[in-house]
Amino acid sequence: MKFPRIHLAMDNSFAAKRWTKPSEWTAIIKSIGIECIEASADTEADPFYCGEGYLNEWIEEVQDACSENNVRIANFFTGYTTYRTIGLAHPDERIRNRITNDWLGVMARIAAKVKAGLGFYIHAFPESVLFDPIAFVKNRDRLYNTLADVARLFNDAGNVPMIIEQMYSPHQIPWTIAGTLEYLEEVSRRANTQVYVALDTGHQTGQQHFLRPTVDDLAKTLKSGEPAPYLGADSVYDLYDELRKKSDYELKRAALQVSEEMDSCSHLFAKPIDCDLYQWLRETAGYSPIVHLQQTNGKSSSHLPFTRANNEDGIVKPLAMLKAIAESYMNPSRGKMPPMVDDIYLTFEIFPHTYDTKREILSVLEESVKYWRQWIPKDGMLLSELID
Repeated sequence: MKFPRIHLAMDNSFAAKRWTKPSEWTAIIKSIGIECIEASADTEADPFYCGEGYLNEWIEEVQDACSENNVRIANFFTGYTTYRTIGLAHPDERIRNRITNDWLGVMARIAAKVKAGLGFYIHAFPESVLFDPIAFVKNRDRLYNTLADVARLFNDAGNVPMIIEQMYSPHQIPWTIAGTLEYLEEVSRRANTQVYVALDTGHQTGQQHFLRPTVDDLAKTLKSGEPAPYLGADSVYDLYDELRKKSDYELKRAALQVSEEMDSCSHLFAKPIDCDLYQWLRETAGYSPIVHLQQTNGKSSSHLPFTRANNEDGIVKPLAMLKAIAESYMNPSRGKMPPMVDDIYLTFEIFPHTYDTKREILSVLEESVKYWRQWIPKDGMLLSELID
């Protein structure tokens, strides 16, 4: 059985607005024990803000800084700015083309120069699409076609792997395990090239808010007069409110009617397994060249560092994660999935507060690295060695 090589990496988004020169953030990352870097567009490398001409010069600075500090760029990733748009799911083709060619195309060419991967998230569905089952299916299909176009663009730029990040709410797909596997198989097929997914150890905290209530749950809330549980689309809430007003209506029949209405918008609901970080790893880690590391108590995605205090309440356990990743490689391939990856970059994505000082930021980053180095003492070790 073939297991992947495991690397620790650091996303340089912690340096945004603070240490903006490549010579600065490469030196800092090296000083805290990391040699593999994920370069965020937020750290002065956004194609819309900077332009391709500047970025071509910037990449020369990056290469010089990497050589001087003995580090390397393993991946590039979109930042917070691109997260704020419906982007590649926009109904206007001009917007989709602009993002594809002038953002992703530029970054793909930059990534190709240093033989790095490129991860991103630049799409979402507005409620007018999300709550209309027919519109949702149509827009999801168009999004898959757009992502397939992007994957081919990446391939043509120099075999740059396309890596989509998984999210944790219905308007940002893929957000469920089943949806992620569908994306991997469907977009790979349409693109006729390999596509992958980036996991995040905090992106299983949102799904708990979108679990589907059972018929018994609905009957209880209808009877008690308590606020409605999560029901998905507006049409379901409207039906629920209408039935609640009918005091003589048989509760079980009313609950069944509401449940049947929810069937039409099943894409708005998660399953309990979608709330489980380790189930995500067991199912999809083999297709995840990037796994963003943040500590979490399982209730929020706060991008916390791995400090002693956070680790006491945290659910992200290094050895348990490594074992779950190994299970992913033991699962048989499904359908026309891409090949499982040979290298996985466990990448710290830790967001400091605006008011944090330099000493505070670097202290928690260094503590996080030391914590994880107990289980990954050297980059590039086989997963089988790490869990033996």
